[in-house]
Amino acid sequence: MGLDDITRRLRAAEQDAGRKPGAVKLIAVSKVQPPDRVLDVLKQGHRVFGENYVQEAQAKWPDWRETWPDVELHMIGPLQSNKAKQAVALFDAIHTLDRMSLARKLAQAVQAQGRSPALFVQVNTGDEPQKAGILADELPGFLDQLRPMDLIPQGLMCIPPEHADPQPHFRVLRKLAQDAGLPALSMGMSADFETAVAEGATHIRVGSAIFGARDYGPAQ
Repeated sequence: MGLDDITRRLRAAEQDAGRKPGAVKLIAVSKVQPPDRVLDVLKQGHRVFGENYVQEAQAKWPDWRETWPDVELHMIGPLQSNKAKQAVALFDAIHTLDRMSLARKLAQAVQAQGRSPALFVQVNTGDEPQKAGILADELPGFLDQLRPMDLIPQGLMCIPPEHADPQPHFRVLRKLAQDAGLPALSMGMSADFETAVAEGATHIRVGSAIFGARDYGPAQ
């Protein structure tokens, strides 16, 4: 596979769903990828990337942005509250707002820095106890608590349970976003992004299908 193949598939999925070309933003997930692979995708003209770890992103993207200042960087991994300040400074969007303690830290950082990344609230659509995210029935109350903090989410994000049919989860997320009046849906990864596009995704997160399999090295 590669960037060209995924882009072709994305355009075909948009067409099949009756959506305009370019309606869905492709986030190339570059976490734990060798620099040469990421640089190759940059040189092909892609400018939207996703990272899971603040420290890793800080180590590589400031320098690359000197060459490619139009890069758009998305935080798509779990965000520790003590990294909120750095995340607000570095990222253009944060997809993993999943608890009130993090919201408070983000609000403080936004006010201090005078910049606000686009925010997505992560929803635990599978009600999985081990997974981060706001439960669906708690989402309206959570959103109500964000407004006095001047945090206005752009949309919702979900990661369906592993090995489950993702379509019902994408539909749940779409309905929750519609009910909340939120326009953006971050859903769909390498294995299921075409289904996500059919269900209304505005952002998809594709890594290994673009860059190749990740090598995480020896277990720590």
